[in-house]
Amino acid sequence: SIRQARAGIKDPKRPTGSFIFLGPSGVGKTELARTLAEFLFGDEDAMIQVDMSEYMEKHSVSRLVGAPPGYVGYDEGGQLTEAVRRRPYGVVLLDEIEKAHPDVFNVLLQVMDDGRLTDGQGRTVNFKNTVLIMTSNIPGGIAGVEATLKPEFVNRIDEIVEFAQLSREQIAEIVSLQVASLTRRLAARGIELELDEDALTLLANLGYDPTYGARPLKRVIQKRLVDKLALKLLEGEFADRDTVRVGAADGELVFSRAEAAPAAATAA
Repeated sequence: SIRQARAGIKDPKRPTGSFIFLGPSGVGKTELARTLAEFLFGDEDAMIQVDMSEYMEKHSVSRLVGAPPGYVGYDEGGQLTEAVRRRPYGVVLLDEIEKAHPDVFNVLLQVMDDGRLTDGQGRTVNFKNTVLIMTSNIPGGIAGVEATLKPEFVNRIDEIVEFAQLSREQIAEIVSLQVASLTRRLAARGIELELDEDALTLLANLGYDPTYGARPLKRVIQKRLVDKLALKLLEGEFADRDTVRVGAADGELVFSRAEAAPAAATAA
């Protein structure tokens, strides 16, 4: 559907795309949505994120589109409609869609059919340039989604994308990507960062959780690597133009400075 939109042949009344990202916690559903926002709209912040567990009650639906005149919150606008009205080009991420009240699904059906919603103040909000992504951890794969959600809703989804549980090897690859990002930031100060295999393996093992996937990983890298390195920089243990080597011993990261290569002897 995104290819159709870029080629100019998609249904002009519908959003650019509508997807369900299906899989357990911590497998990258939100991260992929953020990456899509950056790729399609040039900014990873071009993403509106709504926690659908906050919309389990019938009365909470008005918070999405805004309260009608005379009701509390009328002037504030809806959490969804106001965000899209202010930023009509972007990814709309609806987390844990299966927890939403049935009336919420009726609202979303209108978005997927007509590409628009009318908010509590009577304004028409255009969703035609948004990518609608709904995350879910309904068990049983696509069959589980089809058994849980109404057919008229599922039939309007462009694609259901299944995410598998991350393996330790994949966690290790994510560690390498996170460390590469830190390395680039340090390079701006002229500092080189080198992690050996033991250090990378330690971070991957500490950051792996069978239940939560890669969610603990960012916290582990921040606490074990980034925070400790920041402290050493502040204390003057390392300075600009140093090469910092990181290994592992006894379950901890070990930091050291690479010795500078001796200057070449001046020819007699």
